[in-house]
Amino acid sequence: MKVSGLFKLLVVEDTVRIPPPMFGKPFENVVKGLLAEKYEGTVHEDLGYVIAVLNYKFNPVGKLMPGDGGSYHQVTFELLTFVPELQEVLEGEVVEIEDFGAFVRIGPVDSLLHVSQVADDYMSFDGSQGTLSGRETGRVLRKGDVVRVRIVAVSIGKGTVGDKVGVTARQPFLGKIEWIEEDLKKAAGK
Repeated sequence: MKVSGLFKLLVVEDTVRIPPPMFGKPFENVVKGLLAEKYEGTVHEDLGYVIAVLNYKFNPVGKLMPGDGGSYHQVTFELLTFVPELQEVLEGEVVEIEDFGAFVRIGPVDSLLHVSQVADDYMSFDGSQGTLSGRETGRVLRKGDVVRVRIVAVSIGKGTVGDKVGVTARQPFLGKIEWIEEDLKKAAGK
């Protein structure tokens, strides 16, 4: 079930092993803690970025395995996830500026807005100011700016060196929000 934009609620089934030292504690708290430890903050190719474990149900009657003192319980639960999808348009905050581009926070992940994808202009990096500036337009991008971007590359949970989300702002009605507003006023003749 899709919640909003790139956030999704997914129903998942799993088996949880409860170790013997946790037998005296309330199973609801133990199961919730074990699920949170296993899933929250992880990245999976098929699930995306797992933000939280929600609404779980478990079978209190577990199974015992020979040679293992723990009990195994079937659990059904919901995961709140963030799944970046190609061509999706969304807004995010610039959290860092580097000579090669800007990092834009979209949901729980920082995506790369490469310097060549910031605007239809040559962008120069100013390390002392921490900005990217357009040669022709004079437009400046800095930390804290809100930008509208389109996702153009996604590589998450595939065992790569790092999870990557690439975005562009070089399309109509994308870029820094103030730039979009300026362009709309110009187009309307105001």
